[in-house]
Amino acid sequence: MTLKRKLRMGMVGGGRGAFIGNVHRMAAALDGKIELAAGCFSADPEKSKASGADLFLDPARVYATYEEMAAKEAALPADRRVDFVSIVTRNNTHYAAVKTFLEAGFNVICDKPLAFNLAEAKKLRAIVKKSGKVFALTHNYTGYPMVKEAREMVRAGKLGKILKVVVEYPQGYAITALEDKGGGKISNWRMNPNVAGASNCMADIGTHAENLARYITGLEIEALAADLTTFIPGRPLDDDGNCLIRYRGGAKGILYASQISNGDENNLNIRVYGTQSSIEWQQEHPNELTVKAVNQPRAVYRRGNSYLSTAAQANSRTPFGHPEAFIEAFANIYLAAAAAIADEVTGRKGKTNHDFPTVEDGVAGMAFIETVLKSAKSKAKWTPFPKL
Repeated sequence: MTLKRKLRMGMVGGGRGAFIGNVHRMAAALDGKIELAAGCFSADPEKSKASGADLFLDPARVYATYEEMAAKEAALPADRRVDFVSIVTRNNTHYAAVKTFLEAGFNVICDKPLAFNLAEAKKLRAIVKKSGKVFALTHNYTGYPMVKEAREMVRAGKLGKILKVVVEYPQGYAITALEDKGGGKISNWRMNPNVAGASNCMADIGTHAENLARYITGLEIEALAADLTTFIPGRPLDDDGNCLIRYRGGAKGILYASQISNGDENNLNIRVYGTQSSIEWQQEHPNELTVKAVNQPRAVYRRGNSYLSTAAQANSRTPFGHPEAFIEAFANIYLAAAAAIADEVTGRKGKTNHDFPTVEDGVAGMAFIETVLKSAKSKAKWTPFPKL
């Protein structure tokens, strides 16, 4: 049976002034398959109520706590309750919120990172498996069409054997020590170990770099050597990090993430070098993928063209020459998750390979953070990656 209506979405977090909550709502709404029906938008009940009014929701479906939301939504008739919940809160609340909604019988989409630490992440993996519900993690950079093209090239063997991966995520916004000005509100909670966890820079953006490399290449980390630095005095967590990586199978990698790289905005980029050719992609120029083959001119593949793979074309919305970017990439995660959720809601045995990041990606991301931290504190440096 095909679902003949929009999916009903609930949201936890993302109230007034929350950048990422608005991004999630725009992405979910982009393709007309999802509608926001309920939410608990803040830990402050009054702010949650006001945020719900901003979004024109029925006041009865705007809740003071997410626990109340889970209980009352679950008690509604099947034709009224939400089909899934999008969780866009701070790191230290992910575990409890995800657990609450999965155990109440709801599908879940969660902003990254998956949890506060690896132990929580593994518990959530077990809860997801036991629930039988759809769980998606918004590692949004995997949603770009040309990232999917890069992945298809690797899978098709067009690069040959992969020898080296270089992935970078430099930002410069945190160079200032004036935490209460400009973008300070973002860095404040991410610099609080009680809220963000044991890492700031590597947990916030280093995990995006690691996930991008793993998504494109399929390579798994065998061991890494990491160096973390806190350049700005008074900050309790890292604002810069560098890793050497050994991948299973022999490839080597370099991963660098920084929030004090003055002059850079959001310069996530990756280069993958193989024995036959290499590829290069930059998030700030996301509609192009550069391919460099041995003894041949560089080729630039551009989004929206018919010569691209089915995966890349299926994740484009506009013809070539009409740029697509950040919101659309986020929307591709929601679109793939929505297809899986529609299968779950209707009881239909549909595709099992919907292309969105899962709880396994979340567990790997938390393992990456903890291995980086362990290596950075170790005199031996080279630290084995744990079995997951």
